[in-house]
Amino acid sequence: MQRSRVLTAFQRAAALFLAASIVPAGWAQDTSSVPSAPSAQMQSQQAMPSKSQPFDVREYSKPKSAFTNPIGPYKPRFIAPPNLANTPRIDQLMHDGKLYISMNDAVALALENNLDIAIARYNLNIADTDVWRAQSGANTILGVNSGVVQNTPGGGVGGLGTQVGSGQGGTSVAAGGAGAGSAGLVGSSLGSGPLITSFDPVITGTFQLDQNRTQSISPFNPPFVDSHTATWNFGYQQGFHSGTNLSVGFNNTRNTGSPLSQFQAFETQFNTNFRAQVTQHLLQGFGFAPNTRFIQITKNDRELSDVAFRLQITTTVDQIENMYWDLVFAYENVRVQQEQLAFAQKTLSDTQKQVQIGTLAPIEVVRAQSTVATNQQTLTVALTNLQLQQLLMKNAISRTLVDPALADAEVIPTSTMELPAQEPVVPIQDLVNDALSHRPELAESRINLSNTAISNKAIRSALKPSLDLFAYYQGTGLGGALNPGYQCTVDPTSCSGQVNPATSYSGALNQLVDSTAPDKGVGLQLTIPIRNRGAQSVQVRGELEYRQAQLLLQQTENRVRIEVRNAQFGVQQNRASVASAQAAVDLARQSLDAEQKKYALGASTSTLVLQNQAAMTQAEVTLVSAKAAYEKAEVELDRSIGLLLDHAGILIADAERGEVTHAPNIPHVVARPADQMPANPSAQPQQ
Repeated sequence: MQRSRVLTAFQRAAALFLAASIVPAGWAQDTSSVPSAPSAQMQSQQAMPSKSQPFDVREYSKPKSAFTNPIGPYKPRFIAPPNLANTPRIDQLMHDGKLYISMNDAVALALENNLDIAIARYNLNIADTDVWRAQSGANTILGVNSGVVQNTPGGGVGGLGTQVGSGQGGTSVAAGGAGAGSAGLVGSSLGSGPLITSFDPVITGTFQLDQNRTQSISPFNPPFVDSHTATWNFGYQQGFHSGTNLSVGFNNTRNTGSPLSQFQAFETQFNTNFRAQVTQHLLQGFGFAPNTRFIQITKNDRELSDVAFRLQITTTVDQIENMYWDLVFAYENVRVQQEQLAFAQKTLSDTQKQVQIGTLAPIEVVRAQSTVATNQQTLTVALTNLQLQQLLMKNAISRTLVDPALADAEVIPTSTMELPAQEPVVPIQDLVNDALSHRPELAESRINLSNTAISNKAIRSALKPSLDLFAYYQGTGLGGALNPGYQCTVDPTSCSGQVNPATSYSGALNQLVDSTAPDKGVGLQLTIPIRNRGAQSVQVRGELEYRQAQLLLQQTENRVRIEVRNAQFGVQQNRASVASAQAAVDLARQSLDAEQKKYALGASTSTLVLQNQAAMTQAEVTLVSAKAAYEKAEVELDRSIGLLLDHAGILIADAERGEVTHAPNIPHVVARPADQMPANPSAQPQQ
């Protein structure tokens, strides 16, 4: 019966405490981050992507809420494994075992399938989790990787000293969180400052049953005393953005003993205690700036991850466009080498006939055969380079090459280069202004500078002594069933004035708030670190790192200005190279035609004809290379001014989802005429 009453009393106490904690818990909840949580079954269905299901960035952008699902915050969330199936767009472009892609198709496929982008896409949600952590009152930042992933072989990224087509790159390192450093800078003081109490309410509880037998040698107590104690304690603690901390404690014990002593007032005794204390930092840790620094920094890091993802898309699109022009060059080079080999084989056949009839010396056949062998070797190099470029392109626009149909497919470029009749003249200062407004690297530097400034405010707060104002209220309650054998140590007639009458547990709870036995007060607690060298060192270091970041921003701006000018020079130089190469092709063609006419009249030799043919072939190769370099220079100019994605009509939202809904429109590109489409570029001409 007593245990039943204890259990009922325990349930009432728990209900009272939980009811009291609902209001402050509601204060701590950030309502701006409370989504409508879907059911667990629906979340499980959404977690496993189908073959064509896009990546949902919003699915893991918010923590689970306890309002719709009380146990949701305490259950692990399943993150679906990476979807390694290629998007259906590849199957739509496959015809007769060949992959026909335009420049726009290549960029769209890269946005959907490229693994560099897929890896960087996870950083968006990783940054979200750091925001949750900061909003909970964590005292550290895990950081966000805002570097560019460049693990796709082939192509290249523009910039000073970078050769297009230089091959595979690594994963660059950039700032994003404490201690992550970039460009020679290490932000080790980022996030330093006063400790923060958890903004998420923390509830603690203890329930304990104890049975104890003790021996006694006192003449007033029996030799052995058995005691039975039940304890149920609860605590509540929460910090607030202003530097205020709230702690509530609710402690209860129920004690029975046997045999009862005549000096024991209650045969069953309830002790309750309630204490609420509010502490406010007045110097160190005062105000919103030092206590919300991690929230502000992680929100900036989330913005930084968006900027970094845009830089990732820019870098990958730049790489894909360069790879596409490398593929176009490889095809054109094969075509030119095939034409040269076919011409050399025809010349060899004609020379053999003339030697047979005695009009040419036999040595001419040997020379023609040597030329054919050399051209065959050159064509073999061109063909293997084409196969390599096809493989690199397939790898760049797909998630896996396991599909044998894709692995064995030839990649046929259906776009070609378009040279404007006249190069548009844009003032260099306009280009520089565009770059300063749109380059992601500058936005990253500005965000990192802002994070350092936020951190330094908290560091300056940590320099101050610690002075806390606190106020508390405490109430105690006592109750239980009176001991019939209790004897007063004074006049028995006054016992009723010294011993509380029999009181139930609920009556003891009432004493906590009816001022039966209150304890309340206010106070100040001061802590002054002598010399304070540790805090001084961090503060000075933070200021020095801030000045470093300012210089880095200026250095980045200077580099961007030079890159823009260099990119514009590159366009002008390569346009001139195209004009020069075209003139060289025209001259070589006329020279070959003249030499063939002389050869037909017997005024020349097959060796001179082949030499002129080789010169024309080299001129054509130079022209194709110059056109590819010109197109890459145009790509580099768009990248350097930060408008590569805007000029191509690429939507970042499509890249985030991995599903292109708005087809890109790459400038300076036209469809290849049908009569110029390579039918079987890998086949060598028959001898």
